[in-house]
Amino acid sequence: MDKKNALRAGALAAGTTLMMLLMSSPALALARDDGDDPGKGLNVAETLGLFVAAPIVLFLVIAGFVMVTDKSRKQAEQG
Repeated sequence: MDKKNALRAGALAAGTTLMMLLMSSPALALARDDGDDPGKGLNVAETLGLFVAAPIVLFLVIAGFVMVTDKSRKQAEQG
């Protein structure tokens, strides 16, 4: 009985995903809306900087702040 419920849940999830993909057609993105004013495109360096380098730098900054302000390590060394 457990296997049957898992199969039913998988089929439902797959069917829902398929319907969502079919209903959100990317071809509708080609039609411009009134007032649509896209800017100039990004070159390769700008794209890599924005979507690769910036998240890595942000992650490292946050990790650095966490490591600097970590109080449990200081308490463990004292105790």
